[in-house]
Amino acid sequence: MKKLDLFIVIYCIVIVLSVMYATQPLQPLLAKEFDISVVKASQFTAIIMLFLAISPIVYGYVLEKVCAKKMLMYSSAILLVTNIFLGLSTRYETFLFFRFCEALVVPAILTALMSILANIDKENIKYNMAIYVAATVLGGMIGRIFSGAIATSFSYEYVFYSLSLAIFISLFFIKKLKYEGDASLSKPKVSDITNILKDKRFVLVYLLMFCVFFVFAGILNVLPFRVKDISSSINEFQISLLYLGYGMGILVSLFSKKIVKLFKTELNTILVGLAIFTIINFFLVSKSVVFLFIMLFIFCIGMFTVHTMSTGLANSMKSEQKSLTSGMYLTFYYLGGAMGSFLPSIIYEHFGWDIMVYTFICILFFMFILVYKNKKLFD
Repeated sequence: MKKLDLFIVIYCIVIVLSVMYATQPLQPLLAKEFDISVVKASQFTAIIMLFLAISPIVYGYVLEKVCAKKMLMYSSAILLVTNIFLGLSTRYETFLFFRFCEALVVPAILTALMSILANIDKENIKYNMAIYVAATVLGGMIGRIFSGAIATSFSYEYVFYSLSLAIFISLFFIKKLKYEGDASLSKPKVSDITNILKDKRFVLVYLLMFCVFFVFAGILNVLPFRVKDISSSINEFQISLLYLGYGMGILVSLFSKKIVKLFKTELNTILVGLAIFTIINFFLVSKSVVFLFIMLFIFCIGMFTVHTMSTGLANSMKSEQKSLTSGMYLTFYYLGGAMGSFLPSIIYEHFGWDIMVYTFICILFFMFILVYKNKKLFD
């Protein structure tokens, strides 16, 4: 039955990530529909990122001992209802309220899924975690592309109704799960967190991922508005196709061992990925949508190379407290994503795309120098 459990978990991850990113290609459409600014439209993605950032530290205190399957079932049922109401929402405040409700349950669903995935086959935890990363990437890509396709073919409301149908199907699958254990929720002490942060290596890796995901989220979140500025005739499906490069994350995670062999060490690989990621930003000021589409593939390769290697590095630096070190990694990662989904839209609104991109280049160049100068810490 392990294969069935694995399929159910992958399906649920893909659906949850689809829900999370479905609003991104629709942001110009939603901004027009609700008569709101770029900054306000950016909040639809940023709010879920923010709750994913605080969940590894806060949720352990909120939920004492909780059955992973029950948490998954109840949270998914709430997600089903909120998506129906998103489709029915006609005002910005109502829409944002239901996205806030989703932001509360998405971390609970992902925590439950990670717990189940880590325990259904304890002999292959590393492989299962690689599957988890690949499934989140696949979900992020599918969510964006399908939302653009449905919004163009029908209307944006049907994006949320179709996601509700997909969640409804997942509820039947969840019932079939054999796993009945508790969700692994850590209750970190302040002293444990400060002890980890006293290690310069962790500070460097966490800061690196905060900055990298800040830039990545910033580009991908403002991208639909940039493309609409270049050509107002571009529809939501064409915008969503720009996110196809996101699929590079699956390839990078699957071939991560071979990539490390090529560059000798994980840190060298991080520096190469960071260099690619930084340099590609220079090309993103182009006014050709086709050229942007091509560049985004390389952009995603750079980002996911840094992300995959940093995850491995963070998990290998401390033999004990692995759940806390990886939880803190996710906190910095998603905090960068939350701020990247919001702050760059302010820069874009006031100063334009080019200034926003050049700001990103400065941040990434600073990080490259910082990581390079501290290479010896990882020897």
